[in-house]
Amino acid sequence: MDTTLVKFSSTMKAAAVGGAALLILTGCAANEAAPETGDETASSLTGTLSGAGASSQDAAQQQGWIAGFQTANADVTINYDPSGSGAGRESFQKGAVAFAGSDRAFKAEEITAGPFDACTTSDIVEIPAYISPIALVFNVDGVDNLNLDAATIAKIFTGEISKWNDAAIAAANPDATLPDQAIVPVHRSDKSGTTGNFTEYLAAAAPEAWTAGSVEEWPTDITGGEAAQGTSGLVEAVKGGVGTIGYADASKADDLGTVSVKVGDKYVPFTPEAAAAIVDASPLEEGRGANDLAIELDRTSTADGVYPLVLVSYLVGCESYADPANAELVKSYFEYIVSPEGQDVAAKAAGSAPISDSLREKASAAVAAIS
Repeated sequence: MDTTLVKFSSTMKAAAVGGAALLILTGCAANEAAPETGDETASSLTGTLSGAGASSQDAAQQQGWIAGFQTANADVTINYDPSGSGAGRESFQKGAVAFAGSDRAFKAEEITAGPFDACTTSDIVEIPAYISPIALVFNVDGVDNLNLDAATIAKIFTGEISKWNDAAIAAANPDATLPDQAIVPVHRSDKSGTTGNFTEYLAAAAPEAWTAGSVEEWPTDITGGEAAQGTSGLVEAVKGGVGTIGYADASKADDLGTVSVKVGDKYVPFTPEAAAAIVDASPLEEGRGANDLAIELDRTSTADGVYPLVLVSYLVGCESYADPANAELVKSYFEYIVSPEGQDVAAKAAGSAPISDSLREKASAAVAAIS
């Protein structure tokens, strides 16, 4: 992809916040090789749709959903700025973008407080459309895989465990040659839904070792280690460091060492299937609107084949849009994303887990309510 086009994302965002919300740009995904849609019917949709948010969704958005949707709808341009979950939610609330991608659902009190400037009411649609494991990635010479339990992971990121040959790590990895080397934990410097999901897992699965709760911004009282901006920045910091470890959407794990997480009395490596399994085993949050499909993940499950360190990233839109053009485009785009075809192209582009048929039925009903 031409790097000059990538720069349009930040430019678009700055202009949007200034009031020019939906710029007519050529989405960078328009130049990606698009998958065949199999739909030869000419589309009547036209216009430009802008969204922003979770960087975890970026590969699925740019190389999967946008490419596929624009192939089927040649007169539509979609722009997605992977500015981070927090920034995306804020932009959506201000009406600077028509939809957001977020690695967590809006909290009930945030919805009550509002406002949502692109919407005519405070009722929003939240669709869990992107399911992916969060990978613990590390860079230790001669070590490709490690087994770790939640308490050990928590102690690594708080600095309580500071050497790679610590007894707790060695006990779970008797066949690994662990160096007498400092551990350098890397966390996100920006407000991040990935951080929120990671710390939610630690708070649920290792509450005695991790006392900071579920937070999207790294706790200021945990010192040491390194901080990096965005998913790509964190992965690059782990790659470029020595003895580093961090957490990132599994689609970005590349050739780094990875961790199998203890579930019950087994160590489970991340896979899309294991991530999907924990989502299907978890209920929807109570007290939400009919079209707000926030999932209450069971991070402490001991069921076979589940991977609890998972990221569920949401599409967020209005139930009722002030601009009918936005309503039409968002509804059509979301319909494509939750379809079997849309989920398949995301899986190929980003290694995500396609949503189950039962979740798709709920998601399709929520999308149908958009007007």
